[in-house]
Amino acid sequence: MPLKGASGTFFCVQKMDTILASKGGMSQAFVEGRRIPTTKLMAGPCVVTQVKKLDKDGYWAIQLGFGQKRIKNVTKPLQGHLKSFIKDNKAPRYLREVRLDKEPEFKVGDTLKASDIFNKGDIIAVSGISKGKGFAGVVKRWHFAGGPRTHGQSDRERAPGSIGQTTTPGRVFKGKHMAGRMGGERVTVKNLQVVSVNPETNEIEVSGPIPGIKKGLLILRRISAGKLEGIIEAQAQVVEGEAPEGEEVRVEGEAAPTPQVEEKKEENAQS
Repeated sequence: MPLKGASGTFFCVQKMDTILASKGGMSQAFVEGRRIPTTKLMAGPCVVTQVKKLDKDGYWAIQLGFGQKRIKNVTKPLQGHLKSFIKDNKAPRYLREVRLDKEPEFKVGDTLKASDIFNKGDIIAVSGISKGKGFAGVVKRWHFAGGPRTHGQSDRERAPGSIGQTTTPGRVFKGKHMAGRMGGERVTVKNLQVVSVNPETNEIEVSGPIPGIKKGLLILRRISAGKLEGIIEAQAQVVEGEAPEGEEVRVEGEAAPTPQVEEKKEENAQS
């Protein structure tokens, strides 16, 4: 399991199973007749901007670049670091380091795509920065029940209540759940499943919701392989059958018959 280190470092145990992505919109898919919500992600392509070696840096790691950023918004030291990857006055927007336990198979300049890591049905973990909610009370932030709404209570419905004890210990314990800023934190959602992988566009669909805003940076990590069978696309089907009495069966694409007006025959009553 990778752990976050300094400067956005992520530690991988055995092999390269991590890629950077951006969040898209939500959709839905049908798996064996069951509808599941999905999130579309743009996973890669990521370029290898640096390879750290054991004899020189003390550990094995690769640095991935993702996205695009105008060169005027990049600092001079970073421009020197990315001078080989500046194209059309644009440089990689995000840089993240993935730490390995052995020599990587990638070299500087190689491109890492979603299809190189993920297959349909894989179990993955997605990490991102959750949406900021601003200053929130304990009911919204920590799901407190609040106070009673009757028996003379007037303004304690969403209050936290007691936050400590008496003279002993004479303080509020660290980590006490109280009101404060909510969201804007690193969140990891595990055991999500890859529903589809498009190797041409690097777009993948993942089951369930994903933390963060649209176009926000995500770190995808493959946990294990899995199976996802019987994906059924929602398509309209034409069912052939007998038409109700008084109606005609029409085949899609066939021109509609020209309506015919029957002439009414006048019957002369003869006495």
